[in-house]
Amino acid sequence: MAAGGLSVLFCGINPSLMSAATGCHFARPGNRFWPVLHLSGFTPRRLLPEEQHELLSYGLGITNVAARATARADELSDDELRTGGVALRAKVERLRPRWLAVVGVTAYRTAFGDRRARIGRQEGMIGDTRVWVLPNPSGLNAHWTAEAMAEEFRRLRVAAGGCAPPPRPFP
Repeated sequence: MAAGGLSVLFCGINPSLMSAATGCHFARPGNRFWPVLHLSGFTPRRLLPEEQHELLSYGLGITNVAARATARADELSDDELRTGGVALRAKVERLRPRWLAVVGVTAYRTAFGDRRARIGRQEGMIGDTRVWVLPNPSGLNAHWTAEAMAEEFRRLRVAAGGCAPPPRPFP
C-alpha cells in the first residue's frame, strides 16, 4: 500500500502468515507496529491492521522487503532479502517518498549490503529519498519495549517534519 509523494514509506521485512491470510500488514496480534505508530505521533489514534488504507491520508505508506510469507522473518534466505532490496530500491526510485523507514536492522543490513547500519538515520540515500532504520516491531523482538520503539519512531517523525493531524471534534 504505497503511492507517490509520501512523506514516509514504512517497510516491513516480509508478511507474517497472518498478514498473508488477511492481506493486512503487521496483522499478527503480538506485533507492535500499529500501537507504536500511534504512540510516536504518526497517527492520531491507534489504527487496526485492516485500516491500513488510512495511512495514505497521513502521507504514509507501507510495503515489505520480501514478498514470501513466513512464520518468522529469520526463515528468509539472504538471497531473498538481497533480491527484495533490489526491488525495494526500484520501488523507492519510482515512488520517491521523502523517507524510507525499514523496520529491522538485520534485514536492512542484508538487503542493502550495509553491515555497519545501525538504528536511526542512514548516511546513504536512494535517489532523493532519505533512509531510516527502525527496530523490528515483532513481538519476538524482546530487546525493545514498545515505549523505546515509539521514541525511535518519534525521532523519525520529527526528522520527517510531520505528525498526525489533530483529531476532529465531535459534531
